[in-house]
Amino acid sequence: KLTMPREIITLQVGQCGNQVGMEFWKQLCKEHGINNEGVLEEYATQGDDRKDVFFYQADDEHYIPRALLIDLEPRVIEMIQKSAFSSLYNPENVFISKEGIGAGNNWASGYSQCEKIQEEIMEMIDREADGSDSLEGFVLLHSIAGGTGSGMGSYLLEKLNDRFPKKLIQTYSVFPNYLDSSDTVVQPYNSLLTLKRLTLNADCVVVLDNTALNRIAVDRLKIPNPSFAQTNSLVSTVMSASTTPLRYPGYMNNDLIGLLASLIPTPRCHFLMTGYTPLTIDIQASSVRKTTVLDVMRRLLQTCLLYTSDAADDLLCVDLGGRRIIKKK
Repeated sequence: KLTMPREIITLQVGQCGNQVGMEFWKQLCKEHGINNEGVLEEYATQGDDRKDVFFYQADDEHYIPRALLIDLEPRVIEMIQKSAFSSLYNPENVFISKEGIGAGNNWASGYSQCEKIQEEIMEMIDREADGSDSLEGFVLLHSIAGGTGSGMGSYLLEKLNDRFPKKLIQTYSVFPNYLDSSDTVVQPYNSLLTLKRLTLNADCVVVLDNTALNRIAVDRLKIPNPSFAQTNSLVSTVMSASTTPLRYPGYMNNDLIGLLASLIPTPRCHFLMTGYTPLTIDIQASSVRKTTVLDVMRRLLQTCLLYTSDAADDLLCVDLGGRRIIKKK
């Protein structure tokens, strides 16, 4: 029996969260046949996809993402508002702090600033939740190393858990590159404090490691100096692939709880590694490679294709359509 779509609200927090979110919505628009104005293309009108999970239709039938763009400094959100996709988003769902000074890469600053402005943000979230017929949960996009994504993201996780205790919370969390020395002295402090909130307040955390993203771009895609846009494109591809069962009708894993059901026996052990194959970027999309199901499964078990660094290579557990494959190195 096919289930009705259940809506998911996306929160993009901080510079990293908004940059990744912008690539994610570009990818979803491309897959569902929605142009950068939010208008459904003629060729996509007969599809049976479930756009209502991540989009809703305005009175003029434009599709608008169920997304909140939140930041303490204006630079990235202003860049989105000046891009080709500026008309896609609901302007009422954009929040930029009036001070506009950011969090200074400090978790405590992001957390305390969010505490002062949380009423405005929660009002935006409540409005989106009230506009949903059957809200299933929230997706948070953020980085754990900076100030806004870590501090503000931590506070919002606590508030969401308190305000919507029966709704699921999934995060796509970008972890710092541990191979390069950071300009942010308090990066480990930011990461540790955020990890505590991710452990206590999130139902599922998809780990996106900057170290692994750079390694994949250099070693697999042969990009000598990958840009943020190229690594964000890798992230948006995985986000799109992992949400495909939610957006297209099927008989398995067609809602968020179905995807997360295997985590129920170990609720604290909800940090997921993700992999994707075959890897391409836009400039390589013209090349076609023959592949089989066996090839795909074999590649997915290669740790070099995982979006996490080699610190977790000893044991790998893969869930493919309800079947669990455990590989020990």
